[in-house]
Amino acid sequence: MADIERTYIMIKPDAVRDRKVGEIITRIERTGLTIERLDMATLDADTVREHYAHLADKPFFADLVAFMTSGPVVKMIVSGLGAIGKMRTIMGATNPLDAAPGTIRGDFAIDVNSNIIHGSDGPDTAAIEIRRFFGEDA
Repeated sequence: MADIERTYIMIKPDAVRDRKVGEIITRIERTGLTIERLDMATLDADTVREHYAHLADKPFFADLVAFMTSGPVVKMIVSGLGAIGKMRTIMGATNPLDAAPGTIRGDFAIDVNSNIIHGSDGPDTAAIEIRRFFGEDA
């Protein structure tokens, strides 16, 4: 049986701009997961660079930082049984061209550079990302 987990989920600027937030939240809630915290904010470049530091040597990094700071995002802490895996399943493949229909990316994303949503890929990453975006007391 899966454990109760917490994960960090971020609806990216393209989804906020295109008014997909409500539909994405509905899909999350339909899975039985709980949205513990939710906040809308425009990220600063330093936070984005820290969050995507593992991609800093990629040629698209500057464009990624510009995209992620281009408008507000919706930051969430989502919890429940197997929350990390469940969220990764409903989000779909990182590259929307590979994402199955019925997944968030499969239905709404256009390309890998603006793929609608981010979700933590494991428990350690989730803990780091929750602290990064919600502070030490989250």
